[in-house]
Amino acid sequence: MMADGSDSPIDLVAFYRKMQEGGYDAVFGSRFINGGIVVNYPGLKLILNRLANIFIKLVFGLRYNDVTNAFKLYRRETINGLRPFLAPHFNLTVELPLKVIVRKYSYTWLPNRWQNRKSGVSKLKIKEMGSRYLFIVLYCLIEKYFSRGDYLASKPHA
Repeated sequence: MMADGSDSPIDLVAFYRKMQEGGYDAVFGSRFINGGIVVNYPGLKLILNRLANIFIKLVFGLRYNDVTNAFKLYRRETINGLRPFLAPHFNLTVELPLKVIVRKYSYTWLPNRWQNRKSGVSKLKIKEMGSRYLFIVLYCLIEKYFSRGDYLASKPHA
């Protein structure tokens, strides 16, 4: 989750319970499904976010609709299985879930709450980060189709 207070810590309890009850390797948040809440999302950023997520859904064939959302929960073993990490910036929020999916770890998603920060300035610069996000998406797409299963989860998952 982000440290700027935009994510609700209350959601963390529901995510943990879902992970424990379902035995999932990861639980992802979605602000854009029934039960998700978004407050004061900047207009241009929202449009770009939704377009990026539609693109990712289409190229990976996903039902999950909020890959760029930072609110996610992972088991330690899952994080270890996602190495090596390439993203040194915010694009890590895209690298991790795409590797979960590509490497066939088990996952689900839940609605979560998000509100724009009340103070401070976001460090996410859209122009600067766009190419970094695209690089990670393309890297994970290449891994999906060309890694020959070299990085698959070590145990079968549902």
